[in-house]
Amino acid sequence: SNRGLTVLIPRLKLSPSDANIPFTLNRLQFPLRLGHSMTINKAQEQTFEKAGIHLPQPVFFHGQLYVAFSRARAINNIKVRVMTFN
Repeated sequence: SNRGLTVLIPRLKLSPSDANIPFTLNRLQFPLRLGHSMTINKAQEQTFEKAGIHLPQPVFFHGQLYVAFSRARAINNIKVRVMTFN
């Protein structure tokens, strides 16, 4: 088991070369992958210490949003990422 191990994760400097913009865009990013994800419907009847909610499009029903927000034990342990909709 690697529990309790300290790990150094380098930040990567990314500069897209195919962008048609008159300046150089540089971005620093950590090379991490998502550990676990599930749909709102599959999260029903499960409780988590922490929950991250990614909403790339509007939810179909207000009940889906309720389920998503009610999965974490405390409101302080919920992080939400909402994309802008047009």
